[in-house]
Amino acid sequence: MEEIRRAKELEARKRAILMRILSPEARQRLTNIKMVRPELAAAVEDQLIILAQQGRIKVPVTDEQLKRILELVTPKRRRTRIRRI
Repeated sequence: MEEIRRAKELEARKRAILMRILSPEARQRLTNIKMVRPELAAAVEDQLIILAQQGRIKVPVTDEQLKRILELVTPKRRRTRIRRI
């Protein structure tokens, strides 16, 4: 029970920080990503919070800045083509 309460508090603090450091458009994009790839969204959120606390990013983070961050974080996928002979 204590673990659940602590996890909820941590999530609430995380959300409050993200509300301050992300523009509404960037927040919406991150929410959309969270629906599809929750592990990627969590990693980006943690990284954004750390960077903001260290003063290494300009606040608020715009949607364009978030797109660039996501491009850097997302692994490049190789395109597979199937050719019939």
